Amino acid sequence: MAQLIPVDTFDLIIFGGTGDLAMRKLLPALYHRDRDGQVTADSRIIAASRGALTRDKYLAMVKKSLQKGLPKGEFDAAHWKSFKDRIHYVQADALAHANWGRLSKLLAGHEERVRVAYLATAPSLFGPIATGLKSNGLITTNSRIVLEKPVGRDYESACEINNAVGECFSENQIYRIDHYLGKETVQNLLALRFANSLFEPLWRRGAIDHVQITVAEDLGVGGRIEFYDRVGALRDMVQNHILQLVCLFAMEPPSSLDHDAVRDEKIKVLRALKPMSVDEVRSSSVRGQYTAGAINSNTVPGYIDELGGDSSTTETFVALKLEIENWRWSNVPFYLRTGKRLSGKLSEIVVQFQDVPHSIFPEQKYNVTPNLLRIRLQPDEGVQLSVMAKEPGPGGFDLRPVSLDLSFAETFGVGYPDAYERLLMEVLRGNPALFMRRDEVEAAWNWIDGIIEGWETSKQKVESYVAGSWGPPASSLLLDRDDRAWYSDDKT
Repeated sequence: MAQLIPVDTFDLIIFGGTGDLAMRKLLPALYHRDRDGQVTADSRIIAASRGALTRDKYLAMVKKSLQKGLPKGEFDAAHWKSFKDRIHYVQADALAHANWGRLSKLLAGHEERVRVAYLATAPSLFGPIATGLKSNGLITTNSRIVLEKPVGRDYESACEINNAVGECFSENQIYRIDHYLGKETVQNLLALRFANSLFEPLWRRGAIDHVQITVAEDLGVGGRIEFYDRVGALRDMVQNHILQLVCLFAMEPPSSLDHDAVRDEKIKVLRALKPMSVDEVRSSSVRGQYTAGAINSNTVPGYIDELGGDSSTTETFVALKLEIENWRWSNVPFYLRTGKRLSGKLSEIVVQFQDVPHSIFPEQKYNVTPNLLRIRLQPDEGVQLSVMAKEPGPGGFDLRPVSLDLSFAETFGVGYPDAYERLLMEVLRGNPALFMRRDEVEAAWNWIDGIIEGWETSKQKVESYVAGSWGPPASSLLLDRDDRAWYSDDKT
């Protein structure tokens, strides 16, 4: 594993400190980085929330959450004693800035430190919290603010949030987080493309037939159902996670790893996305919602049942055919899909290369299949290249596809930090390379809004799919019309 370098002393304020994100992701990530020696002894983690909790009650909540959420054997009672000393709790209402006195008092005298405000709250509170920090004099030259996704629910609301936060913080102080960008395998897209000369001549039209991106979950909506029912899969996953994968895959080589050099190339991809007309939305998108079914031999309820029986047209699955209008990717379709309660947990990019231009092997006897490059983001992270090879033996010239595999677990032999661990450390270091710039967020929403408008105009229905399947049949037909098919984890 790469050397772990400690970060400078900091005050990290988590607004929404009692919420699910703080308890399930942020505090475990900080616990791990503290355990590995990246956090200085006098750094502080300050949870802010509306609840009138004592520090001891809050620490009890954190301890219980860590004991339940960390992998078996990772909670260490001895380390907890030192980690809890860094944790503080203050009552602060995002909409009542006058009661922020305790927070101001706690931060007073530490203006020289790196000061990070992490907004693990609803997007509607981003502007008010930024305003509260400014009106209470809590923004220093070393201050940064982290905005959780989604930033808004459409282009207009994203601009409103960006404007409100931008009135209080400069753009280089704003970190719009997408935890997918912190995944090791996502960052390895940069290494795969730009540290190897092998792929660059093939990374384009003429060599690639099409690209598939799948982000599948076998879990349902869970405790997020009220939020999710207002958002749906398109806003929750495609606008940020999946479009960021498209950008990293399709962008031109940046001049360096400088954060603006990388993000300059990503925004070019977003601006090159072909807008969809109403007819194209109808023919190139699929909406789905899961019904009751079975996953891993366990019966699970349908989305409507989880919602309490109320009717809903919120999509829990979406599939799209996307086109990038530039020289590199012209006429190379990108097929995207994501959903809840699918057959398995799987995130991968599959690149199907063109067929050989002329086969010297008689078609009726030999099955020559296209080469595939599979970039597995989770689980079993790695890279797999499928090539044709002759089967050993004297009986004839029989061909079959074989895989050249790079398994991260087998190659590197150790675990590596969670995405939130890496991203938190990058915020504290002041490195915005793994975060979204304002123009990226707004360009992504601008394209997504066209799809939402097409759905509303055409009244495109939400199709049912059984939990434990790979989505509605129309998703398969989306590719079948182009004489293609989805590659899933049970296919070679």
